[in-house]
Amino acid sequence: MNICMIGTGYVGLVTGAGLADLGMSVICVDKDEAKIAALQKGVIPIYEPGLEELVARNERKGRLRFTTDLKDGIENAVAVFIAVGTPPKADGSPDLTFVREVAEAVARYMNGYKVVVTKSTVPTGTGKMIADIIRSANQKHDFSVVSNPEFLREGSAVGDFLEPDRIVIGASDARAVEIMKEIYKPLFLRETPFVITDVASSELIKYASNGFLAVKISFINEIARLCELMGANVQDVATGMGLDPRIGPRFLLPGPGFGGSCFPKDTSAAADIARNLGYSFELIEATIRVNAATKARMIEKIQRAVGPLAGRTAAVLGLSFKPETDDIRESPALAVVADLMKRGARVRAFDPAAMENTKAVFPQLAYARDAYDCAAGADFVVLATEWNEFRALDLDALGRALSARVMVDLRNVYDPKEMRAAGWSYTGVGRP
Repeated sequence: MNICMIGTGYVGLVTGAGLADLGMSVICVDKDEAKIAALQKGVIPIYEPGLEELVARNERKGRLRFTTDLKDGIENAVAVFIAVGTPPKADGSPDLTFVREVAEAVARYMNGYKVVVTKSTVPTGTGKMIADIIRSANQKHDFSVVSNPEFLREGSAVGDFLEPDRIVIGASDARAVEIMKEIYKPLFLRETPFVITDVASSELIKYASNGFLAVKISFINEIARLCELMGANVQDVATGMGLDPRIGPRFLLPGPGFGGSCFPKDTSAAADIARNLGYSFELIEATIRVNAATKARMIEKIQRAVGPLAGRTAAVLGLSFKPETDDIRESPALAVVADLMKRGARVRAFDPAAMENTKAVFPQLAYARDAYDCAAGADFVVLATEWNEFRALDLDALGRALSARVMVDLRNVYDPKEMRAAGWSYTGVGRP
């Protein structure tokens, strides 16, 4: 089956390559000529483990190609996937400009029945908007609009696509459902659960899922704060909570708050959706406030551990919002960097993948070759992102590079007793 994937950002590229790996013939379209030219040469614009190999394998087999020719992509496809950006506007609502543009292009180039699939995260009602745009401009050809939200985690997106925990299909007619089942047939045969529902419910599932996980993260960060005030250990509390099967252990890791391309954007969008319906989504609103307060509280933690920051040099390990990605959008690590500089500190930084992206935002930082070079001449270390290579640092070598053995571990990577036994002044999150 011929698939057109419009948008070669994170979601579009992973999904396009993944569908090709499932046996589909996929053409990925993007108006960014430089990006398409790079992809045609095998240059992947994002850091995602396994993606380069996935793209190369399916290009070799002739199932995946890249173009800027939107007309060619739409005309030759049975299913047209919309995977363009929906960035938040100033008020937190998602900007659907690119989605509208794609709907207009589908109407313009549609030459027969098409299934138009929204892969982008969009608010409830977007499917109807897309249908209205296409129907008003092209009444000659039949089409269906389907919601098929993505659940890809940065750093493990390839595995998430090829071995998903569910496939959600929101559609209003049986013909579109059967085409979507055919596209995902290899996953259905592996007994992946399929959720077949209406378009509006499918659109809301993504926001509900990410909103719930954001609540869970903010909840454990509030528990961490309570632990610090009363001398309890948040890791023990999280373990005790997570053993309850109704709660589970995942997303109970305290830290400097959530970031990335999904949780901040989707919680803001969920709150905006509710406001537009005359309802205040109090739990999501509180989650957004708690996350902002959690990020702000990290600089207070650093100041208590280090003292006055003006004129001091900080070695910040980790810049991406999570390990195994170069994504720095809404990264708590960058919030820490900004607060350190605001208080007069100099910052040396190292990240295995995200330094090039960070240079565009903070060109004034001193970027290091590795963790030890980062620590050279610094007064203290801030462990901001828990990359695996930071989990087993040579603490003696790191300590020798510093002017003093001081670490503020915002990810609770190290054991406090072992660190103090090794001569470190150590501060974690939610631990005595």
